[in-house]
Amino acid sequence: MKQLLRLFLPLAGIALFQTTAIAQEADGCFMLDSSGQTIDLSTVCGQQKKNSAHASEFQAKIKRRESGIPVIDVTFNGQQKFEMLLDTGASQTTITTEMAQALGVVPIGMHKAQIANGDIVEFPIGQVASMSVGKAIVREPKVSITEGDPLLGQNFFEDYDVVIRRDMVEFQPR
Repeated sequence: MKQLLRLFLPLAGIALFQTTAIAQEADGCFMLDSSGQTIDLSTVCGQQKKNSAHASEFQAKIKRRESGIPVIDVTFNGQQKFEMLLDTGASQTTITTEMAQALGVVPIGMHKAQIANGDIVEFPIGQVASMSVGKAIVREPKVSITEGDPLLGQNFFEDYDVVIRRDMVEFQPR
């Protein structure tokens, strides 16, 4: 019996008291300030400064959340700013009819889409000169015109890795 205890007691200790390693999100020596901006600490850590993904990262402040979905400012055509929901499940960006009128968007066709409840619906589709969030920009994207909430969809951020933080959204070019 004592031999069994000597064998199983250390194994039980290993199994019960494991520690978990947490991986760092990015390489290098850095910290984030209170606004989520990256501060390079490579000189303090004795490392040479590397060209990291953070150098080309674009950030957008989350203004609030609606049902947990981030609301951010999106600039259209380099001039007009609108609040939009960052919807990672939306394949197409949608704007409201009021936004379309303000932007002078003219329907150029129709777009069929499956919405969250599974229904297939058809929307007018138009095109804008550009959409931007900070320095992240997409030129001549198509947008669906709907009566629902304005959604920033995959056709905006498909070329970016998107990280949603508590109060900031980061766009890193792929």
